[in-house]
Amino acid sequence: MRVIPIPVRKDNYSYLIVDDTANEAAAVDPYTPSKVKEAADQLGVRVVAGLTTHHHHDHSGGNQEFAQLYPGIPIYGGSHQSPALTQLVKGDDQFTIGNALNVRCIATPCHTQDSICYYVTDAASPSSSTSDGGPGPGDGAVFTGDTLFIAGCGLFFEGTGAEMHAAFERLAALPDATVAYVGHEYTAANLRFARTVDPQNAALARLGELVAQHAVTVGHTTIGDEKEWNVFWRLASEPVRAATKAEPDESPSVIMDKLRTLKSNFKG
Repeated sequence: MRVIPIPVRKDNYSYLIVDDTANEAAAVDPYTPSKVKEAADQLGVRVVAGLTTHHHHDHSGGNQEFAQLYPGIPIYGGSHQSPALTQLVKGDDQFTIGNALNVRCIATPCHTQDSICYYVTDAASPSSSTSDGGPGPGDGAVFTGDTLFIAGCGLFFEGTGAEMHAAFERLAALPDATVAYVGHEYTAANLRFARTVDPQNAALARLGELVAQHAVTVGHTTIGDEKEWNVFWRLASEPVRAATKAEPDESPSVIMDKLRTLKSNFKG
């Protein structure tokens, strides 16, 4: 499995997920279909599916043109609020890309009620890592739209802290080596906020190095990393409880709501 990030709009990401055994690919949130086609043509792969993470226009707004560019291919998503949808999916639904890629749908309602994360594994590639110890092509990948960002989370447009907390518990159950491919390049801003909440967290220094070295941060981080540096995954930690002025018996859901409000008001 290869994953090709395709920057679109100001800070969005589309992706190509490539099964090299079949020379076929699926496009995630193909907002600008011409860019997706250009990338696919350069790789010499055939686009066989579209995956929509949620119905917001900056993610699903290219679906209609994409469907015209690739007529007859399935376009997956969590509700028919997404244009041109042909395959409605819910949590734990599964399908394949090419010969070797298995996709499991993870329902993560909150940012929108139709938010779906796609967990992709490659039957043809054993788990592996790169020479620098980073994630490798056999580690599995999850495409999170606007549910999970690197060191952050999406706004609760259609949901609550309880729903986002539940969504993150589902994502945290994935193998730690799973590579996270998120919907926006918000990493630098999320890092600045995290440093105000959890300044002594050594993992944030590692994230700071990544931000300094890579304009495109996607593809370099994992679910295991999020457990270490994402303040929205560390609701029980003393720094987060202190930042949100949590009462002794306050639930993680309430702390999540408070923390998201702090992030929304953050001006750094």
